[in-house]
Amino acid sequence: MDSMQQVFKSFGLALIGTMHPKMLWLSLRPFLIVSVLWGCLIWLTWTPALEMLSIFLTTSIFTSWIQDGLIWAGFENARAWIAPLFFVMLLIPLISISLLVFIAFTTVPTIVKVVTRQHAYKDLERKKGGGLFGSFVYTIWSALICLALVMLTLPVWWIPPLVAVLPPLLWGWLTMRLMSYDVLAQHATSQERDTLLHQHRWPLLAMGIVSGMLGAVPTFFWATSALALVLFPIVSFVALWVYSLIFVFAALWFTHYLLEALKELRRNELDQSLNIEARVIDMELPYHG
Repeated sequence: MDSMQQVFKSFGLALIGTMHPKMLWLSLRPFLIVSVLWGCLIWLTWTPALEMLSIFLTTSIFTSWIQDGLIWAGFENARAWIAPLFFVMLLIPLISISLLVFIAFTTVPTIVKVVTRQHAYKDLERKKGGGLFGSFVYTIWSALICLALVMLTLPVWWIPPLVAVLPPLLWGWLTMRLMSYDVLAQHATSQERDTLLHQHRWPLLAMGIVSGMLGAVPTFFWATSALALVLFPIVSFVALWVYSLIFVFAALWFTHYLLEALKELRRNELDQSLNIEARVIDMELPYHG
């Protein structure tokens, strides 16, 4: 099957699968855990963090111009809300990345098990090319790279067009890396995984970017709405669940696509080996011309 046809077929299967009660629960579980952890952390650090950030924004040569510019533009009360706004802007990528890492490390293996029970994948051999430790290292390393990119590009997220472009690219890249590794960890060898990621790198990247664009919807509202600042705890919890549901959908999408690609890779390798054996046998048979 053509790669793009498989992308759309996997998209449809993932869309249907996401509505299953088990998948809805798998999106709710990480949301609840991450929400509780971040809720406790924010509750404990909100006041001191705002004080430190306010001092930094008003005294640092690198950021004091932002407040001065806002006051010059007519926002006289900028001092009151600039620090909370910056704190929320810093929290958004941290919370989003932690949720994606948590889902990739704890939920994707369960999703793969559910999908492989389907008839289409029941004969797919498990060759265990990746383990728990490898997944942990790969996940943390990818998340650190993404976090560094987020911190480097965060200042330009204030520019309206870029707030709708940069988050999808960053989340898409991270989603592609994490989902691809964890989906293939139990069923593909390391060589098969490298081959598939090379052969299908562009469809996988496109799938990651689309997933990132879907995830950018709550990011855009979260980062630009005044309501999100006023009702930050409530809005953040709703946005987190939307993130979680989108990541579960992305996991299903990557699982269907990559497992089908793995089946096709093994079929092609089997056909090649059979053709080679047939040619060897033909060469060894005596010629009775």
